[in-house]
Amino acid sequence: MSLSKYTPPRLLFTNHMETIYPALLRKVADVNYERERISTPDDDFLDLDWLKQNSSQLVIISHGLEGNTQRAYMKGMAKAFYNQGYDVLTWNYRGCSEEMNRQLRFYHSGATDDLDVVVQHAINTTEYQSISMIGFSLGGNLTLKYLGEQGETLNKCIGKCVTFSVPLDLYASCETISKYGIYSQRFIKSLKKKVIDKALLKPELDISGIDKIKTLIQFDDEYTAPLHYFSNAIEYYEKCSSIHFIGKIKIPTLIVNAQNDPFLSPSTHGRPELFKNPLVQFENPRYGGHVGFALFNQNGLYWSELRALDFIHNKNV
Repeated sequence: MSLSKYTPPRLLFTNHMETIYPALLRKVADVNYERERISTPDDDFLDLDWLKQNSSQLVIISHGLEGNTQRAYMKGMAKAFYNQGYDVLTWNYRGCSEEMNRQLRFYHSGATDDLDVVVQHAINTTEYQSISMIGFSLGGNLTLKYLGEQGETLNKCIGKCVTFSVPLDLYASCETISKYGIYSQRFIKSLKKKVIDKALLKPELDISGIDKIKTLIQFDDEYTAPLHYFSNAIEYYEKCSSIHFIGKIKIPTLIVNAQNDPFLSPSTHGRPELFKNPLVQFENPRYGGHVGFALFNQNGLYWSELRALDFIHNKNV
């Protein structure tokens, strides 16, 4: 099997089946995280879930929108690297670890300040010889933006990065996913519930018009943007889209976006920014869906896990 190409199992014969099957039916056993809670500079907290075996190598994995460390794609990737001798650090964004965070803000696609807190904590608490970063969907955007922002100042022990199903252009991706109510309405329902729960802790959060919100762009206009100091959703998308930061990445980085991903705009796949940085490798397989890449009879491993292991674990890549 070529690790530069992906062919789905015959059972998963549409992009929606490729996307939904792993999300709903995949089970990953024997992942026993060790939970650690760390503080943020603004008196909030982040919940980290570790797999430790006193390794000199660490992988930091970031999840997608309304995900957490318990998602099958997170546990699958964590288990794959742990079984190859790595320590693994997965982390939950603010409000994503089954306990509401303390501050008015939540997380968002460009909140690299929190990712930096996680990275610095890992660096300062254990002397790892190498750290690699992996991100899925929103977590991929977050990771790429972080690496671009850090540029030459990135800690030297951070050596490689792999991302999957990345909304490189947030506005284009938001428009694309909004065409499919099966996905967008599920996200909207989850996000609205989170805002309502937050209002119980923060009465100053106005939820009087929340029932009128029908689209992701409306949600980002009403809550994501103002809570995180953007003037509106469009400014938020523009400033946080990782496509603008790829040119400044200074470590070997792999971006894998499927052509049939129902969350992503096909127009993004041809953006010139993806091909100007020699350290950035963009792969655009025909199949895969969104955070899919399922395989059967591969010792429980998905193609995305095999691809990430090959890119990070192979010293010649």
